[in-house]
Amino acid sequence: MSLYDDAVLVLKGYEGQDELRQSYLDHLAAHPDGMWKACHAGHVTASALVIDPERGRVLLTLHRKLRMWLQMGGHCEPGDATVAAAALREATEESGMAGLTLLPGGPVRLDRHPIPSPCYWHYDVQYAALAPSGAVAAISDESLDLRWFPYDEVASVADESVVRLLDATRARL
Repeated sequence: MSLYDDAVLVLKGYEGQDELRQSYLDHLAAHPDGMWKACHAGHVTASALVIDPERGRVLLTLHRKLRMWLQMGGHCEPGDATVAAAALREATEESGMAGLTLLPGGPVRLDRHPIPSPCYWHYDVQYAALAPSGAVAAISDESLDLRWFPYDEVASVADESVVRLLDATRARL
């Protein structure tokens, strides 16, 4: 099965955000290359909020280009077998942590957001990744900083999309 086919199956099985979910499916139907950064009409991305529920905290990255505190994530790559694998790869690369596991149940949220030209949209499929006990984070080349934040501090450092992702993740827990 191709990554494109996996994305369609994941989205068809995703419950909630019906109108937004349909816009993702419509985009992919209109753009067979909609999984890839080269699709300038917009493309699917995969992200994961790294969470440590035992300590009530999340790991955010200060994105090098955007200079915003965000969850880990990015573009799908040809070696990604599934959207979930892409999200886990991105979370592992950007957090420097081995042993992350995705929260069961598939994506936690969808978030479509505009991006600078030449592309127009990121169709982000958002997961949550559980940090193993005692895991140590390491800053990647894509980050200016990497920091754990208690749940109640996230709204003071991150935008609404990250707050919504945290809320949905906590509800899933």
